[in-house]
Amino acid sequence: MSRPNSQDRALRERAEAVIPGGMYGHQSTRLSPEDYPQFFSRAKGARLWDVDGNELLDFMCAYGPNLMGYADDVIDEAYIRRMRQGDTMTGPTGLIVELAERFTAMVTHADWAIFCKNGGDATQIALMTARAHTHRKTIVLAKGAYHGANPWCATRPVGVTPEDKLNQVYCEYNDVGSLEAAVAAAGDDLAAVFAAPMKHDAFTDQALPDPAYARRARALCDATGALLVVDDVRAGLRVARDCSWSVVGVQPDLSSWGKCFANGHPISALLGSDKARKAASQIFTTGSFWYQAAPMAAALETLARVRDTDYLEHIEGLGTRLREGLAERAAAVGVGFRQTGPVTMPLFLFDEDPDLRRGFKWSTEMLKRGIYVHPWHNMFLCAAMTTDDIDQALDAAEDSFDALSRDLDSLGPVEKMKFLLA
Repeated sequence: MSRPNSQDRALRERAEAVIPGGMYGHQSTRLSPEDYPQFFSRAKGARLWDVDGNELLDFMCAYGPNLMGYADDVIDEAYIRRMRQGDTMTGPTGLIVELAERFTAMVTHADWAIFCKNGGDATQIALMTARAHTHRKTIVLAKGAYHGANPWCATRPVGVTPEDKLNQVYCEYNDVGSLEAAVAAAGDDLAAVFAAPMKHDAFTDQALPDPAYARRARALCDATGALLVVDDVRAGLRVARDCSWSVVGVQPDLSSWGKCFANGHPISALLGSDKARKAASQIFTTGSFWYQAAPMAAALETLARVRDTDYLEHIEGLGTRLREGLAERAAAVGVGFRQTGPVTMPLFLFDEDPDLRRGFKWSTEMLKRGIYVHPWHNMFLCAAMTTDDIDQALDAAEDSFDALSRDLDSLGPVEKMKFLLA
């Protein structure tokens, strides 16, 4: 890192002594460009301030939880008001019922809801429910899809045993033949097909769901008695006000939700159809903080805004403006630049960039100009963004593309990425 006397550097040095690796999980900057800040001091709307006081227009949105804008006055006031009345108590408040009613009214396939804390909680409950419903063990998943960090779905092998990943068969996303082969391999033991709402694997282009693939997944589950699970933790409420696969006309039996439906306050959910209600009532799953009332109050305010405003159309319009503007500016300097995924969840990658040296260079140039983008993970737009914000990002991108084109021949390898991209 090139800011040796910064507050960020000082916090990193302290963190190394008391936090394994200095930071853990998806918010560690160990796989980010060198100048990317690890620590932040505050956030408002679509903007972040790092601990050194630098203001950044944030296209990561906390890796998804920021939907309506950081520190939204109305949503946060609902949270604070409820917290002062009682939050974590011996039993839940009536808000759990109200939230379940509102959420199931919004999501077509859903008749019931179980609330928890993290996306991984919701996918774990989905797995348990599917196995309880079918009395089978095997699940089909797409290669490279992310369903959380529990051992059964962890993306790294350290600390995970082969036994943790037993009873899993993999297919290629959007490949009907591969899906059929995986279901056949599961045979009479198929409990569920786990489906990402789109192909949003890190380091590779995103792909929207092929309607034929989604319909075949539904038909195979119907034919075998297995449950279809859509993991909407990442994409929920950013491509539809319903489950994401509703846009291709397919309804799952279970869907997992998290990140943004309380605008960053800690809550997630599994929604399910009546088909799986009995099984969901028989499993035992719980958590000390799953019944907190304050996040439910925030979720009710967020879902009311989802229902009553044009937030989705607004971010879709901004995303289209961003995508078209970036394509025009990249083409102007002859840089091969790819944008995939929904316009509300863009991923940026460069051609001829096997070790991400171009992506790291361009992202660093964007950061210098006050724009936080990610070199290999999909990003998110939020409803607090404006056309002026998008235009600021496009101006920064133009300068950053210019800087990249001048330095193409001198870019060094990104050594830290070699073990992941090999």
